[in-house]
Amino acid sequence: MKQFIFAILCSCFIAPTAFAAGDAPKPEKQIWSFKGAFGTFDRAALQRGFQVYKEVCAVCHSMNHLSYRNLADLGFNDAEIKAIAAEYTVVDGPNDEGEMFDRPGKPSDKFVNPYPNQKAARAANNGAYPADLSLMTKARLGGADYVYALLTGYKEPPEGFDLQGGMAYNEYFPGHQISMPVPLMEGQVEYADRTKATVEQMARDVTTFLAWAAEPEMEKRKQLGIAVLIYLGLFTLLMYFGMRRVWARLK
Repeated sequence: MKQFIFAILCSCFIAPTAFAAGDAPKPEKQIWSFKGAFGTFDRAALQRGFQVYKEVCAVCHSMNHLSYRNLADLGFNDAEIKAIAAEYTVVDGPNDEGEMFDRPGKPSDKFVNPYPNQKAARAANNGAYPADLSLMTKARLGGADYVYALLTGYKEPPEGFDLQGGMAYNEYFPGHQISMPVPLMEGQVEYADRTKATVEQMARDVTTFLAWAAEPEMEKRKQLGIAVLIYLGLFTLLMYFGMRRVWARLK
């Protein structure tokens, strides 16, 4: 029953349809720890964001590009990752009798899809197919700012606005009519670190997690880029002083 309620309420990022023309406002710029040349992911926010994904969004949305062992980047240890993976059932096989079988998940497994196939996913969501969230912040114009704005942009429609049946009003969605219901509600999760689970906090945390999922190598890439720039800077100085020394002898 709990999963059924979540499936109805947590259709975050189900491919929505606009039923009215109009432009949505540009999402406000947010301050993210991972932005900028020296930006890094906040590990506490990543773990909270994974909790929001796991307890809310994962009921209907897959993350096909991630394996459970990738959670080590979030600060989880081996024992915690094994425990998380074991919560899921994975279809494996064939066995010696040529039959498929179920087993507990392992760290090397990909994140388990909540539905066995696309038809089952559509049947559970009124014909809409829940989008894979692995690259969501890369797939949407505005990236993390847009995802955060969309999650927090649900409001009562203004007076005179013709909101069609089965739709929700979202300030940042083009046309302002979106097919997914409000995905986050106050106190929807109980954070392990006792952080207050406001809608804004959950939206920020899960957006941070989705940004990491879309680019888990970001920190290493930035570190390599900085090292290369330092190397090139030192190499340029050496070449400059070497050139001056050569030309000084010619004078």
